[in-house]
Amino acid sequence: MKKYILFTLALCLIGMGSQAQSIKGAWKAQQPNNSTAVMIVADDYLMIASYGLLNKYFDRTEGGTFSLKDGKMIYTTEFNTTDTAAINKSVEYSIERNGSVLTMHNDDQHFIWSLVDDASNVPMAGTWHITGRAGQNGEMASIHQRGTRKTLKILSGTRFQWAAIDPAVKGFYGTGGGTYDIKDGIYTEHIEFFSRDNNRVGADLSFNWALKDGKWDHSGKSSKGDPIHEVWEKIDSKK
Repeated sequence: MKKYILFTLALCLIGMGSQAQSIKGAWKAQQPNNSTAVMIVADDYLMIASYGLLNKYFDRTEGGTFSLKDGKMIYTTEFNTTDTAAINKSVEYSIERNGSVLTMHNDDQHFIWSLVDDASNVPMAGTWHITGRAGQNGEMASIHQRGTRKTLKILSGTRFQWAAIDPAVKGFYGTGGGTYDIKDGIYTEHIEFFSRDNNRVGADLSFNWALKDGKWDHSGKSSKGDPIHEVWEKIDSKK
């Protein structure tokens, strides 16, 4: 379990330094098992995934809500694939940011993350959930969340990760992620990890894309080749 200490505790590396810089964006750190951990931070939600791109190895993931105040972070885990006992529990960390470096420290631990991208002024950066989906007749229907199961997708300026979870029952049903780009109205995901099927690593998925009034209209084909047309909206996990 010691090899996972860095991964778990490094969640606290998302605070504000003395200059109160924004910490929205993506960060990375090398893990003791030689996998790479990537952390994506939105306004009040974060996800971390540890994986090896070259060998298509998925290691682990976790994420949840957080709040920041006076150099302290309160983090509440909603999913954790290696420590389910941590789910629905809150912990406090001291954090600092100095430029492109995020540092976590407590009485006997000290870890560092490096900046991948700054998403403080990126409209797509945030945590999203599906609110609408087209049926077989092509008509869009609203999706109302039932129970506590949910699928979230978090974006920075260049990176994305989705996760299907149910915090109430400590359920985890899959995750995937990598990099993305938007050009000429096309949103393209470049998959770097996929927990349920590593054969999808290396695939590119392109979708028609539009962002209007805070809604993300998303249409194309899924990783299975099925046609999809969805509407996503940002969550406010403080509600």
